[in-house]
Amino acid sequence: MTRLYAIAAVVVAAVFLGGLWLLTSGAPDGGDKYAQCRTAAVAGGTSQIGGPFTLIDETGQTVTDKDVIDQPTLLYFGYAFCPDVCPLDNARNAEAIEILEQRDIMVKPVFISVDPERDSPELLADFTDNLHPRMLGLTGTPEQVKAASQAYRTYYKKQEPEEGDEEYYLIDHSTFSYLAFPDEGFVEFFKRDLSPEQLADRLQCFVEAH
Repeated sequence: MTRLYAIAAVVVAAVFLGGLWLLTSGAPDGGDKYAQCRTAAVAGGTSQIGGPFTLIDETGQTVTDKDVIDQPTLLYFGYAFCPDVCPLDNARNAEAIEILEQRDIMVKPVFISVDPERDSPELLADFTDNLHPRMLGLTGTPEQVKAASQAYRTYYKKQEPEEGDEEYYLIDHSTFSYLAFPDEGFVEFFKRDLSPEQLADRLQCFVEAH
C-alpha cells in the first residue's frame, strides 16, 4: 500500500470515529442559504465543526480564531515537512485564491501546522510566502494545536521516526480544506480532488450567498 493510500485509509477511519460523516448527496435545504452551493452534508449540521482556538502566527504573535477568521477564510491543517500532500493541496488552494482575486473576491488562505515540534513561526513564514503572499501560517504548543484540530474534527498522528534519525518523521493527517466566515464560523469543507477552478467556483458560491 502506498503512503497516499495509507493516509486515505487513516482519514476515512478518523472521520468516521470523529463523527464527521460525509454524505455525497446534496444537503437538504431546510432554510439553508448555502443549499445551492453544497455538494455534501455534515451529520448533525455545520455547528458540529469549528470553534474557538488560540495559536501562534508566523510573526510569533498569539492569535485567536477571531483574529484569524476576520474575512472569508480557507483553512488547511498539515505540516511544512510534508513531502507530497500538503504542498500539492496548499498550492491548489493558493491557485484557487488567485482565481478569486481576479474576480474581485477575497478569501484568506490559512495553513495550520500539526507539527509544532518542527514548524516554527519563521519556518511557516517561508512556507506560506512561497505559496501565496496572503497565506497565513499558524503553529502553537502541542496543546493549542490539538485543541484547534479537535475543534475542526481533523485527524493527525505522528509516525515513528527512522532509527538513528529522530528528527525525520512523517505525520498522517486529514486533508480537507475548511471555509469559515467571521460571523458564522465553519460553513463547508472541500475535498482535495477538486481542481483550483472547481474550488474557486465553490468558494465564490458561498461568498456570494453569505
